[in-house]
Amino acid sequence: MLRQLAIGSAFAVLAAGSAWAGEYGTPAEAKAMLQKAVAAVNADKAQALAMFSKGEGGFKDRDLYPYCGGPDGNFTAHPSLVGKSLKDLKDKAGKPLGVEVYAAAKDGVIVEVSYMWPRPGQTDPVNKVAYVTKVGDQVCAVGYYK
Repeated sequence: MLRQLAIGSAFAVLAAGSAWAGEYGTPAEAKAMLQKAVAAVNADKAQALAMFSKGEGGFKDRDLYPYCGGPDGNFTAHPSLVGKSLKDLKDKAGKPLGVEVYAAAKDGVIVEVSYMWPRPGQTDPVNKVAYVTKVGDQVCAVGYYK
């Protein structure tokens, strides 16, 4: 009887946790995902970049996902932009987002870059913040909506 109660309680907690999860990722969740991404790149860069692009291994959570760019300025990891220029990317207000991301990225430090981007499935841009860092020859980020 006690065992059934414990299992039932565990399911209740899991169900409640998913009900409380927001529609969009939080700043803390974005930063944690970036930290996990850095560890993955340090462990096995090729495997990590592939996982990021496919959203595998916990690297896709609602609107949160890591993306990276290589030394040539092109996306090396992204759900749909691999091979395209990150460095030339502009936000929806015309700000040179890619240039700012590359300029801000420093090894061992996570910084914030703000920009305008539409939420998934929407067209109107809203404030978004990317946590950005450099890991080896990769500039990586995870963004969240404000």
